[in-house]
Amino acid sequence: MTSVCLTVNGRRTQVEVAPRTSLADLLRERLRLTGTHLGCEHGVCGACTVLVDGIPVRSCIVLAVACEGRDVRPIEGFEDDAVMEDLRQAFRREHALQCGFCTPGMLIAARDIVLRIPYADEPRIRRELAGNLCRCTGYIGIVKAVQNVIQARHQQQGAPTSKPARETVATPRASGRPQVARREQPAPQTASAQAPTILKNIPVSVSGANRIGAGWTRFAESFVIVDSPAAVWKILSDFPLVASCLPGAELTEHNDRHIKGRMTVKLGPMRAAFAGSANVEIDDASRSGRIQGAGSDKGSGSRTKANATYKVEPNPSGAGSLVSIAVEYQLQGPLAQFSRSGLAQDLGRRLVEEFSANLNSRLHGGKPREKTDISAPLDAGSLFAAVIKQWFRQLLRKFRPGA
Repeated sequence: MTSVCLTVNGRRTQVEVAPRTSLADLLRERLRLTGTHLGCEHGVCGACTVLVDGIPVRSCIVLAVACEGRDVRPIEGFEDDAVMEDLRQAFRREHALQCGFCTPGMLIAARDIVLRIPYADEPRIRRELAGNLCRCTGYIGIVKAVQNVIQARHQQQGAPTSKPARETVATPRASGRPQVARREQPAPQTASAQAPTILKNIPVSVSGANRIGAGWTRFAESFVIVDSPAAVWKILSDFPLVASCLPGAELTEHNDRHIKGRMTVKLGPMRAAFAGSANVEIDDASRSGRIQGAGSDKGSGSRTKANATYKVEPNPSGAGSLVSIAVEYQLQGPLAQFSRSGLAQDLGRRLVEEFSANLNSRLHGGKPREKTDISAPLDAGSLFAAVIKQWFRQLLRKFRPGA
């Protein structure tokens, strides 16, 4: 048994649990907070959604021991919450519940939408709620209830009912602990034409992963290339060369606005080869671009969608160029569990590190990769080992500042 100390609904709680105990089982079986419902127990249906440090998570796939020191808020903790009270009334008024099994998780997800995306329209609300399944209502009443609360808040606050011309992104703080980022001031995020966050920690820095909706995850990275912005932008417009610098990537077709290819990933004994295509939008004046793509792996039946924006600017901290990348992705199918963990974000960061190192090498006379290297799979095992080492170093620094 392991002792876990966490805050549940504002009350500090210490309890002995088995290492394999999920947060959902801790809440239901040990703390008797049975408002958190268990459905699929695979992190798919959303019935078990609770807040951990202010972020909605699937409590059935979060280990209780990973919540040491965290602030956990299941549905019982919203009795005096004004937004939740508005949502409860709207759910009743719009007949947004029938059997009620999905309702606790649905309410927590809806509250997150109201606070995080205050200008969400019906299509956006539907996308955000796609990971919370309901077998009864058909979602029409649920969507209307969320819309009503958003509109009522606009009227109460005297806010405009249209989306602002410029949106800002609330960037969670990076942490070496299991990745459940704290969002202090919720801010709207969209997958459309949004410039990547410019980060100051170089040569490689990470803004942290952030769940931006049902099944969608966002992370931002930046790195320095030791060359002028014009030279870096020119090489980033060379799609075959970019693909040769990306581990596991292979380009099969391309023109100025469209690319096709595959990405091979090796996860221990499991190998996934995602074949797909993407559209590319490039703005030479601002040296920025946007990529929208989708792919699938026939072997596992998994599918992925992704939107990426990138920008090249002069390095504010010295010579060279700062390249900033923001990625929003969705993974569906058997491999979707990897996107729900902090490990997936760390693997993404390691991938960007390898890409930036290869790109620097190519810009400064490095030999082109052999063809066999271009299609070599990204071995998540080796990256996982590197991630564990990094976590361990951060843990040492916490207790030994000089380590």
